[in-house]
Amino acid sequence: MAVECLTGKKVLIKGNYAIAQAAVNAGCECYFGYPITPQSEIGEFMSGKMQELGRAYVSAESELAAINMVLGACSTGVKAMSSSSSCAVALMQEALSYATADELPVVLVSVMRGGPGLGNIYPSQGDYNQSTKGGGNGDYKLIVLAPSTVQECADLTYKAFYLAHKYKNPTVLLADGLLGQMMEPVEFKPYPYPEIDNSSWALTGAKGRDGRIIRSYAPLADRQCEFLEKLYDKYKKIEENETEWEELNAEDADVVLVSFGSTSRNVNSAAKLLRQKGLKVGTFRPITLFPFPNNRLAELSKSVKKFVVVEVNMGQMVNDVKLAVNGRVPVELINKGVGTPPSPEEIAAKVEELM
Repeated sequence: MAVECLTGKKVLIKGNYAIAQAAVNAGCECYFGYPITPQSEIGEFMSGKMQELGRAYVSAESELAAINMVLGACSTGVKAMSSSSSCAVALMQEALSYATADELPVVLVSVMRGGPGLGNIYPSQGDYNQSTKGGGNGDYKLIVLAPSTVQECADLTYKAFYLAHKYKNPTVLLADGLLGQMMEPVEFKPYPYPEIDNSSWALTGAKGRDGRIIRSYAPLADRQCEFLEKLYDKYKKIEENETEWEELNAEDADVVLVSFGSTSRNVNSAAKLLRQKGLKVGTFRPITLFPFPNNRLAELSKSVKKFVVVEVNMGQMVNDVKLAVNGRVPVELINKGVGTPPSPEEIAAKVEELM
């Protein structure tokens, strides 16, 4: 059921609806999708709201069709998005590789569920590698934003559209089934970012100007090398300007708990329990999974005695933390394969054992 959310008004709303409403507020002009639990409410909301506003909505025949429709729409410079989950996002990987090569501002919402394969509809963080490492061919990066609250689901949807168009790079909002289905108060503020002028490259018809071509194929190896160098210069700028994280009590901590997304909520509560026992425990939450906050973790490793990564998967982000720390201090893992995150008490007990 579509939910009316007036800008500036705080409402109790489900995560999926918050994402959809924020996309509308951000100026999304085209939505193409295919239903899959646990994100189906996004498409449901858009099916009513986009038509009501005179914008484009298509319930595609497949995830492959949906993401390629997004590529086509983005080539004209408009704000376009799709949403899906896990095994269905896997089908979109080729198109995402093409979108990075074509430098198209695609926005994709990925609401993770259990895997591998068909898996199940329970929450999971098992698609960290899928989003940050990429399942398509070649050397490329997606900008990846990871909310931990329903409010952040809305706020980071705004940011996803801005970054996608600012850098002409596909951007993923990586949530999970828990965030998609939970309800929390959200304030929908006005879209806070400047609009990006796409007129210099968008395919809008060549009347009165020279024609344009958007393509990812370079016939000569040296020209493809030049393109890749340019692409990775862009990624370096993204790392320098857009890396975002949240840390609590990390400056004086002996142990820092690292987590992302909804799991961070229980991790923060666990850290408070441990602080009450006199143990110097802090927390660190990457908000951008790419760019990953490598430099800050490396800096913390000079004073921290141990990092403990908490994830609802079999251990994925832990590898990036290990790379950032570069062997200076131990990095341990507390994990659960699928479902709701470990409770604060469970996390605290395991951290005490590790300490």
